[in-house]
Amino acid sequence: MTDKAQPKPSKKVPAKVDRAAIVKSLQELSVEAGSPDGTVSLAVNTDGVMTRLALSAGAAKLPPSQLADLVLRTYAQAQRESAKRSAELLAPMGNAGYVTDRLRWRLKFDPGPAPAAPGGEGKDKRGSGVLRDRSGSWREPEKRAEPESDDEFYEKGVRFDPSW
Repeated sequence: MTDKAQPKPSKKVPAKVDRAAIVKSLQELSVEAGSPDGTVSLAVNTDGVMTRLALSAGAAKLPPSQLADLVLRTYAQAQRESAKRSAELLAPMGNAGYVTDRLRWRLKFDPGPAPAAPGGEGKDKRGSGVLRDRSGSWREPEKRAEPESDDEFYEKGVRFDPSW
């Protein structure tokens, strides 16, 4: 038996992370995006929340479903870029956790192609875009029964709820 000490694995010490600078950069982050035809222009913050929306005069000439589709696609594009930049800023802090999982999801999100409008191009048909036009189908929601009071609930005694 030898008394030689086994070498310890070397640990890389990460460079000190300037959290305050990262937080400041994230707070100041703003990503702008525009539709290919220039009809829609918008900006989002680091959370992917829209902070500015501008529509050109050409927006009035588009059918509502096509305009909604264009806004959503431009918004998704800006959110992906915001997620990418946020991930780059957060990289020195590591890539595990809820925030980076949400950023990865936002990077992959794509609303998908809008279904083709039935009856030909350029016609505004219900349900022809990412959003469904429900303006003509609104009705008063059914009234639900009042929930039981706390007293009524506890008077029934202990209950087993299989969802727990």
